[in-house]
Amino acid sequence: MITNEVQYRATKAHLATFEEAAANLETKSATGHAAKLAQLELDAVRAQADDLRAELAEYDLLRSGQVTTFEAGSLAEVATLLVKARIARGWTQRQLADALGVAEQQVQRYESTGYRSASLARICDVADALGVTVTERAVLGTNSAA
Repeated sequence: MITNEVQYRATKAHLATFEEAAANLETKSATGHAAKLAQLELDAVRAQADDLRAELAEYDLLRSGQVTTFEAGSLAEVATLLVKARIARGWTQRQLADALGVAEQQVQRYESTGYRSASLARICDVADALGVTVTERAVLGTNSAA
């Protein structure tokens, strides 16, 4: 997932590299076994380019402000939800850091590690700063702690 403009620009550059590689592979003609290998290589490059396009499209959609609702299938996915909410809000990592009263690097660390080092109180602070209301349903599993 792209979390900031630096990553966005880097992803665009990587996509251009993969698109150029795909174009080069398409112009190469091979026969027999080499043709199968060349096709596999081309398919791999195209798949990677498609993944990068999807990441760019997701970031563009979030940045557009059109997305206002996010879903987390688990408590662990709340971290991704907070990053998406920040992007959709139009905030940079620096703006979130300012709202929290921490250094921008702290927000970068939180996001790069999926908020694993953040306390529950800090995660609540982030949600509050972004104006995010998190609703989650707790489901008791069938495992019993004996």
